[in-house]
Amino acid sequence: MKTKFTVSQLVILGLMTAILLLMAYTPLGYLNIGPLAITFNVIPVAISAITLGPVGGAIAGAVFGLTSFLQCIGVGGTSAMGVILFDINPVLAFIQRFVPRVLDGFLLGYIFRGARKLTNVSVACLATGFCSAFLNTLFFMSALILLFGNTEYMHGLIDGKNVILFVCGFVGINAVFEMISSTILTGAVGLALYKARFVPGAAVGKAAA
Repeated sequence: MKTKFTVSQLVILGLMTAILLLMAYTPLGYLNIGPLAITFNVIPVAISAITLGPVGGAIAGAVFGLTSFLQCIGVGGTSAMGVILFDINPVLAFIQRFVPRVLDGFLLGYIFRGARKLTNVSVACLATGFCSAFLNTLFFMSALILLFGNTEYMHGLIDGKNVILFVCGFVGINAVFEMISSTILTGAVGLALYKARFVPGAAVGKAAA
Protein backbone atom coordinates (compact mmCIF):
# COMPACT_ATOMS: atom_id res chain seq x y z
CA MET A 1 0.00 0.00 0.00
CA LYS A 2 1.34 3.42 -0.95
CA THR A 3 1.64 5.60 2.12
CA LYS A 4 3.90 8.43 0.89
CA PHE A 5 2.13 11.40 -0.63
CA THR A 6 3.45 13.83 -3.23
CA VAL A 7 3.36 17.56 -2.56
CA SER A 8 0.21 17.95 -4.67
CA GLN A 9 -1.46 15.10 -2.80
CA LEU A 10 -0.58 16.66 0.54
CA VAL A 11 -2.15 19.88 -0.71
CA ILE A 12 -5.34 17.98 -1.58
CA LEU A 13 -5.34 16.29 1.84
CA GLY A 14 -4.85 19.62 3.60
CA LEU A 15 -7.62 21.19 1.54
CA MET A 16 -10.05 18.32 2.25
CA THR A 17 -9.20 18.50 5.96
CA ALA A 18 -9.82 22.24 5.97
CA ILE A 19 -13.14 21.74 4.18
CA LEU A 20 -14.17 19.08 6.69
CA LEU A 21 -13.36 21.38 9.60
CA LEU A 22 -15.18 24.28 7.94
CA MET A 23 -18.23 22.12 7.34
CA ALA A 24 -18.11 20.79 10.89
CA TYR A 25 -18.04 24.23 12.51
CA THR A 26 -20.52 25.96 10.23
CA PRO A 27 -24.03 25.03 9.04
CA LEU A 28 -22.48 23.84 5.74
CA GLY A 29 -21.71 20.32 6.94
CA TYR A 30 -24.82 19.22 8.78
CA LEU A 31 -28.53 19.71 8.30
CA ASN A 32 -30.07 18.61 11.59
CA ILE A 33 -33.48 17.00 11.18
CA GLY A 34 -34.74 15.11 14.21
CA PRO A 35 -32.26 12.85 16.01
CA LEU A 36 -30.17 12.35 12.86
CA ALA A 37 -28.50 14.92 10.61
CA ILE A 38 -28.03 15.02 6.88
CA THR A 39 -24.27 15.30 6.49
CA PHE A 40 -22.28 16.50 3.51
CA ASN A 41 -18.95 15.56 5.08
CA VAL A 42 -19.01 12.25 3.24
CA ILE A 43 -18.10 14.16 0.07
CA PRO A 44 -14.59 15.37 1.10
CA VAL A 45 -13.93 11.87 2.45
CA ALA A 46 -14.80 10.39 -0.95
CA ILE A 47 -12.65 12.96 -2.77
CA SER A 48 -9.73 12.14 -0.48
CA ALA A 49 -10.14 8.43 -1.20
CA ILE A 50 -10.22 9.07 -4.95
CA THR A 51 -7.13 11.26 -5.02
CA LEU A 52 -5.10 9.72 -2.18
CA GLY A 53 -6.24 6.11 -1.94
CA PRO A 54 -7.22 4.13 1.18
CA VAL A 55 -4.81 5.89 3.55
CA GLY A 56 -5.91 9.37 2.50
CA GLY A 57 -9.54 8.32 2.71
CA ALA A 58 -9.00 6.95 6.20
CA ILE A 59 -7.31 10.18 7.34
CA ALA A 60 -10.19 12.28 6.03
CA GLY A 61 -12.63 9.83 7.60
CA ALA A 62 -10.83 10.22 10.93
CA VAL A 63 -11.25 14.01 10.77
CA PHE A 64 -14.93 13.55 9.97
CA GLY A 65 -15.35 11.05 12.80
CA LEU A 66 -13.59 13.27 15.32
CA THR A 67 -15.75 16.30 14.47
CA SER A 68 -18.85 14.09 14.66
CA PHE A 69 -17.86 12.91 18.13
CA LEU A 70 -17.15 16.45 19.30
CA GLN A 71 -20.76 17.30 18.53
CA CYS A 72 -21.68 14.94 21.38
CA ILE A 73 -20.19 17.50 23.77
CA GLY A 74 -21.42 20.58 21.93
CA VAL A 75 -18.25 21.42 19.98
CA GLY A 76 -19.07 22.52 16.43
CA GLY A 77 -22.79 22.14 16.93
CA THR A 78 -24.85 19.65 18.88
CA SER A 79 -26.14 16.23 17.93
CA ALA A 80 -29.30 15.34 19.85
CA MET A 81 -28.55 11.65 19.59
CA GLY A 82 -24.84 12.15 20.26
CA VAL A 83 -25.52 13.93 23.54
CA ILE A 84 -27.67 11.04 24.76
CA LEU A 85 -25.18 8.38 23.66
CA PHE A 86 -22.33 10.27 25.32
CA ASP A 87 -24.27 10.36 28.59
CA ILE A 88 -24.84 6.60 28.36
CA ASN A 89 -21.21 5.70 27.59
CA PRO A 90 -18.68 8.24 26.25
CA VAL A 91 -16.18 5.57 25.14
CA LEU A 92 -18.75 3.68 23.10
CA ALA A 93 -20.06 6.98 21.74
CA PHE A 94 -16.56 7.78 20.47
CA ILE A 95 -16.23 4.36 18.84
CA GLN A 96 -19.67 4.65 17.26
CA ARG A 97 -18.93 8.09 15.83
CA PHE A 98 -15.27 7.65 14.89
CA VAL A 99 -14.57 4.11 13.69
CA PRO A 100 -17.30 3.88 11.01
CA ARG A 101 -16.01 7.05 9.33
CA VAL A 102 -12.39 5.83 9.26
CA LEU A 103 -13.48 2.47 7.86
CA ASP A 104 -15.66 4.23 5.29
CA GLY A 105 -12.78 6.36 3.99
CA PHE A 106 -10.37 3.42 3.96
CA LEU A 107 -12.68 1.18 1.94
CA LEU A 108 -13.57 3.96 -0.49
CA GLY A 109 -9.96 4.05 -1.67
CA TYR A 110 -10.24 0.41 -2.73
CA ILE A 111 -13.72 0.88 -4.13
CA PHE A 112 -12.49 3.62 -6.47
CA ARG A 113 -9.51 1.55 -7.56
CA GLY A 114 -11.70 -1.47 -8.23
CA ALA A 115 -14.34 0.53 -10.08
CA ARG A 116 -11.65 2.30 -12.13
CA LYS A 117 -10.44 -1.07 -13.41
CA LEU A 118 -13.93 -2.04 -14.50
CA THR A 119 -15.24 1.20 -15.98
CA ASN A 120 -14.34 4.80 -16.85
CA VAL A 121 -13.30 7.40 -14.30
CA SER A 122 -16.63 9.23 -14.39
CA VAL A 123 -18.58 6.15 -13.33
CA ALA A 124 -15.87 5.24 -10.80
CA CYS A 125 -16.18 8.67 -9.15
CA LEU A 126 -19.97 8.46 -9.11
CA ALA A 127 -19.81 4.98 -7.59
CA THR A 128 -17.35 6.15 -4.94
CA GLY A 129 -19.58 9.09 -4.04
CA PHE A 130 -22.60 6.82 -3.68
CA CYS A 131 -20.69 4.29 -1.59
CA SER A 132 -19.35 7.04 0.65
CA ALA A 133 -22.85 8.01 1.78
CA PHE A 134 -24.20 4.45 1.72
CA LEU A 135 -21.37 2.95 3.78
CA ASN A 136 -21.38 5.87 6.18
CA THR A 137 -25.05 5.20 6.95
CA LEU A 138 -24.58 1.42 7.04
CA PHE A 139 -21.58 1.50 9.39
CA PHE A 140 -23.03 4.28 11.57
CA MET A 141 -26.32 2.49 12.12
CA SER A 142 -24.67 -0.92 12.51
CA ALA A 143 -22.40 0.47 15.23
CA LEU A 144 -25.38 2.16 16.86
CA ILE A 145 -27.34 -1.10 17.05
CA LEU A 146 -24.31 -3.17 18.05
CA LEU A 147 -23.03 -0.86 20.79
CA PHE A 148 -26.25 0.65 22.12
CA GLY A 149 -28.95 -1.80 21.03
CA ASN A 150 -29.55 -3.04 24.57
CA THR A 151 -29.97 0.40 26.11
CA GLU A 152 -33.30 1.83 27.21
CA TYR A 153 -32.82 4.69 24.76
CA MET A 154 -32.56 2.37 21.76
CA HIS A 155 -35.40 0.18 23.00
CA GLY A 156 -37.58 3.27 23.00
CA LEU A 157 -36.56 4.16 19.44
CA ILE A 158 -36.94 0.65 18.05
CA ASP A 159 -40.24 0.17 19.93
CA GLY A 160 -40.51 -3.53 19.11
CA LYS A 161 -39.97 -3.11 15.36
CA ASN A 162 -37.84 -5.38 13.20
CA VAL A 163 -34.31 -3.98 13.32
CA ILE A 164 -33.98 -3.70 9.54
CA LEU A 165 -37.34 -1.95 9.22
CA PHE A 166 -36.38 0.35 12.08
CA VAL A 167 -33.10 1.33 10.41
CA CYS A 168 -34.77 1.98 7.04
CA GLY A 169 -37.48 4.08 8.63
CA PHE A 170 -35.07 5.88 10.95
CA VAL A 171 -32.57 7.05 8.32
CA GLY A 172 -35.34 7.65 5.78
CA ILE A 173 -35.04 10.66 3.51
CA ASN A 174 -31.81 11.75 5.20
CA ALA A 175 -29.87 8.79 3.78
CA VAL A 176 -31.46 9.14 0.35
CA PHE A 177 -30.58 12.83 0.16
CA GLU A 178 -27.01 12.12 1.30
CA MET A 179 -26.55 9.44 -1.35
CA ILE A 180 -27.88 11.62 -4.15
CA SER A 181 -25.83 14.69 -3.22
CA SER A 182 -22.67 12.67 -2.56
CA THR A 183 -22.97 10.79 -5.85
CA ILE A 184 -23.46 13.92 -7.96
CA LEU A 185 -20.93 16.20 -6.26
CA THR A 186 -18.22 13.55 -5.86
CA GLY A 187 -18.64 12.59 -9.50
CA ALA A 188 -18.25 16.18 -10.67
CA VAL A 189 -15.33 17.09 -8.40
CA GLY A 190 -13.58 13.76 -8.92
CA LEU A 191 -13.73 14.10 -12.69
CA ALA A 192 -12.43 17.67 -12.51
CA LEU A 193 -9.50 16.55 -10.36
CA TYR A 194 -8.83 13.69 -12.78
CA LYS A 195 -8.62 16.11 -15.68
CA ALA A 196 -6.28 18.26 -13.60
CA ARG A 197 -4.13 15.14 -13.07
CA PHE A 198 -4.60 15.02 -9.31
CA VAL A 199 -5.90 11.46 -9.49
CA PRO A 200 -3.25 8.71 -9.70
CA GLY A 201 -2.90 7.36 -13.21
CA ALA A 202 -4.58 10.41 -14.75
CA ALA A 203 -3.63 11.47 -18.21
CA VAL A 204 -4.67 14.57 -20.09
CA GLY A 205 -7.29 13.92 -22.72
CA LYS A 206 -8.28 10.52 -21.32
CA ALA A 207 -10.86 11.52 -18.75
CA ALA A 208 -13.45 9.19 -20.19
CA ALA A 209 -11.05 6.32 -20.89
